[in-house]
Amino acid sequence: MTYNIHHGKGSDKHTDLYRIADVIKKSKADIVGLNEVDRNFSLRSNYEDQIYWLAKQLNMYQGFSPAISLSSPNRSHVREYGNAILSRYPIKRNNSYTFHLKSGLAEPRSLHEAFIQINERQVRFYVSHLSLNTFLHRKQTNFILQKFNKSSYPTIIMGDWNMKPGSKKWCHITKSFQDVWEIAGSGTGFTYPSQKPRLRLDYLFVSQEVQVVNVEVFNLLSISSDHLPLKATLFIY
Repeated sequence: MTYNIHHGKGSDKHTDLYRIADVIKKSKADIVGLNEVDRNFSLRSNYEDQIYWLAKQLNMYQGFSPAISLSSPNRSHVREYGNAILSRYPIKRNNSYTFHLKSGLAEPRSLHEAFIQINERQVRFYVSHLSLNTFLHRKQTNFILQKFNKSSYPTIIMGDWNMKPGSKKWCHITKSFQDVWEIAGSGTGFTYPSQKPRLRLDYLFVSQEVQVVNVEVFNLLSISSDHLPLKATLFIY
């Protein structure tokens, strides 16, 4: 499942991480990619290490990739914001990559890479939140594709990609990966905004070794974030 949690701030403007944990628990998802996660970031999330808290609350393995890291002279921890992953299966390795910018005009972005042992197979997962800027979006997609081409692992990509299906951005990634909604989705697949969704911004992409069994927009407790999670059942050959 992929889920932009908006640092736990719901559509009612109230920040409540328990609601996010409840959504994940009730989804029964084994692996969850998260966007807009805070780690000791600011008062908006009560300086909580959100991925640590969620992993402990849900009894799951975790990994984190900061897109923004800020020092704080008054606190012992670095203030971070970025992407994360939760897994009921053991995570063998976590890697974090920053998409470097030549200009400070756009929000920094990052890519989380996790190698997860699922029974006898090791599967590679990517979690990212791509830029709204078309030029940067393409560079970020190219980086992910280059990583994929250097490995033979079954690969699953999750995240908020800030694009519309059928767009040039979408065509760029679907030349190499399957969009799970195009295979098994029914309806629009809209995930944003959570209360009256009218855009499909959140995606799950899979390599050819992965069979898509079922996919749905999980709309239980839609007030918990400004996005709805996208959930898929997958079979790996």
